[in-house]
Amino acid sequence: MNQTPVNLAILFADVSGSTRLYETLGDAQARTIVERCLSVVSDVCRDHEGQVIKTIGDEMMTTFVSADHAARAACDIQNRIAAMHTGTGTSVSMHVGFHFGPVIAHDGDVHGDAVNVAARMTELAKGGQIITTSQTVALLSIPLRAGTRDLDSLTIKGKQKDVSIFELLWQETADDLTALSPRRVVRPKRVRLMHGTRMIELGDSTAIFALGRDATNDVVIADRLASRMHARIERRRDNFILVDHSSNGTYVRVDSEPEIMLRREEWRLRGHGFCSFGHPHEQDPTEVLEFQCFE
Repeated sequence: MNQTPVNLAILFADVSGSTRLYETLGDAQARTIVERCLSVVSDVCRDHEGQVIKTIGDEMMTTFVSADHAARAACDIQNRIAAMHTGTGTSVSMHVGFHFGPVIAHDGDVHGDAVNVAARMTELAKGGQIITTSQTVALLSIPLRAGTRDLDSLTIKGKQKDVSIFELLWQETADDLTALSPRRVVRPKRVRLMHGTRMIELGDSTAIFALGRDATNDVVIADRLASRMHARIERRRDNFILVDHSSNGTYVRVDSEPEIMLRREEWRLRGHGFCSFGHPHEQDPTEVLEFQCFE
């Protein structure tokens, strides 16, 4: 049976650094704090005429009838979380993303491209940040639109054109006001990758390039210490960002500089160097990814 699409604002709110929270406080205390955060999101959703769709781990997915409702709810979430006392001396924050567009509502869930875009906005947001799209900003009322700033433009999987992303400012500071400046137009750099005898060039048509042991990755890493979905390289406007989401980390060495380890962290590719997966380069230099950046 065909379902008719409806236009909704999809908002995701995710607890930032929850892995570190569990490591620092232990499962019981960390879970209590996470549940308090999600309870805040649920309360805000109700207060702004939204609907909680589901909870996915430390993240909650909600919908609102308009972009304004979602924007006000996002600001309210951040304000309430900022004022929350955990009682452990550990601070907590959430990253929030939302997008307005057509979705299919079915059996209490929603599906469609707008959901995927909203989830991507949430991934891009840092703790205490709200990220949305230019398409959604255009639908905001003038007062809310005035509280946004143009951040970047990037390629999103499934989209033919780059998507402009905006930050919704929920607390004004002098830095926020001076940062509201036009975004410069630049041409993305290129990155050449070498894996064994295979050479790959990443350019302005690249959105996300996946690395890991699983056969579905763009580059399959044949190293037992690598994770199935180990890392990805994303183009963000004029930069390529290495994003680690592995268990054992990604080790990066730029020419003669000291090797660094990324674990659930991001790093901007620059210069010439090597990536090793799950262990330092010197332990096993056979399975590496060489990179060369061209400005």
